[in-house]
Amino acid sequence: MWRGKKVAVIFPTYNEKDSIRAATLGYFATGLADEVIVVNNNAAPGTSEEVAGTGAREIFERKQGYGNALLCGIDNCDADLVVLSEPDGTFNPNDLVKLLAYSDDVPVVFGTRTSREFIWAGANMGLFLRWGNWAVAKMTELLFNTTILTDMGCTLRLFDAAALRRIRPHLTIGGSHFGPQLLMEVVAHGIPFVEIPVNYKSRVGESSVTGSFWKAFVLGCQMIVLVWRYRLGLVRRERVRWSPEENRSAAEREAVALEPSLVKLAEAVGYRAEAVKTEVQQ
Repeated sequence: MWRGKKVAVIFPTYNEKDSIRAATLGYFATGLADEVIVVNNNAAPGTSEEVAGTGAREIFERKQGYGNALLCGIDNCDADLVVLSEPDGTFNPNDLVKLLAYSDDVPVVFGTRTSREFIWAGANMGLFLRWGNWAVAKMTELLFNTTILTDMGCTLRLFDAAALRRIRPHLTIGGSHFGPQLLMEVVAHGIPFVEIPVNYKSRVGESSVTGSFWKAFVLGCQMIVLVWRYRLGLVRRERVRWSPEENRSAAEREAVALEPSLVKLAEAVGYRAEAVKTEVQQ
């Protein structure tokens, strides 16, 4: 729970049997995650047994793909704040508090794995992946005049439920470049966001994508093509852009709603004080 808002963490899982239990318990241990949703995407045998007893809710998505798994989790989540993460040991659950702190100011918070001080020894963030993600992110920042971007492929992200509902009808990619589409739809809808550095650690086991140079290279090309499709207007859909009013926090909206009552109360107190002063003088 964060300031009265329910917090859910969504894990897509395929080949994370040896790390998913620790990752799940790690998020619950922060005391901030109300729910962990594990999306079993034809996962390795034994995964369900590792999830059992952790307190997580396991659901199943038979349609293979990183994007399909995350979309399944999103569609089965009713939390106020939705966090996407990985159960492979690369992310530090303690970074959840950083995402939540920034959620007080903006509806979307992206993590970045490219800050050198936060890359742990043994992490799969060599020169190609680090600078490749940085270059595509900077290209996106330049083409769309966004706030600072340094990582296109970081899964660790937080979404206010309202922002997620706004972009959900436009999310169509079921594969590995689903993450960049999430980012592009946030940009296309004009939803305010910020990017913050998060810890990136060594993975338990081997990634089915970034573990291969050529698969990572193809993914990078798909990211670039996707960004240019948005820039050239080839992804044509009607979008309801985010308004400044929607960017106000719930507390601010409540304060605005109460303002007339507070003014009346202040006026009443002022009149009463003036009456007492007059009585004393007489």
